[in-house]
Amino acid sequence: MDNDLHYKLVKPDKPLSEFVDSFWFLHNQSASNKETTGLPDGRIDLFLFQSPNEPFRIVLLGLGTQQHESATILANGLIFSISFKLLAVEYIFRDTISDIVNNGKLLPNDFWGFTENDLQDFDLFVEKATQKIKSLLPNEIDERKRKLFELIYATKGGITVKELSEKVFWSSRQINRYFNQQFGISLKSYCNVLRFRASLEHIAQGKLFPEENFADQNHFIKEIKKFSGVVPKELFKNKNDRFILLSSLTST
Repeated sequence: MDNDLHYKLVKPDKPLSEFVDSFWFLHNQSASNKETTGLPDGRIDLFLFQSPNEPFRIVLLGLGTQQHESATILANGLIFSISFKLLAVEYIFRDTISDIVNNGKLLPNDFWGFTENDLQDFDLFVEKATQKIKSLLPNEIDERKRKLFELIYATKGGITVKELSEKVFWSSRQINRYFNQQFGISLKSYCNVLRFRASLEHIAQGKLFPEENFADQNHFIKEIKKFSGVVPKELFKNKNDRFILLSSLTST
């Protein structure tokens, strides 16, 4: 990763790991802005932003199904983030995110008791966020949903809706209704995003042929371009660390 960009990621322990993918931060330590392109990764992100020339703000990003062009990391800008798995939408946020697909919404500056001061120490931020999320953990979870997401994540999206329906004893129609109402996309679309995300790990290593469940090389190239805007070869080059998600895979 660009030497001016400082990145760190921490994975949660159980029981948070069912709801939280990771805590991470990104610090642009240079005096100039960095232009980046965001890629779909199947996560819900809670961002805390801070920079010398912009006010502190907290933003919730919904699911992405396409690249986000020209996201700017401001000079000396700092981002602390909690990346959530989908179960968190219903059981932690107790809300729906169907209205912010490929978009986000501004949250109150005191959301969950966070303040600008929390961006001074990442370890303390993780500790505070962990305690807050633990206080919101549900007493019970619909076991069909728990099993559904276990299978989706374990297979990295490489499983059909029919297979999922049979394994969790929940009709395909009901699953898709749940996905569209809660998250704003179909289950199949979400699985395609996860499969793309899994492929990034291989592309970051220079493996430009399908390692996941793609029909053939042409299908692989087509899907990668659909989600990233470029072919696998261009993704691997990752000029100027344009794709931060891809850069993070080679820095951890």
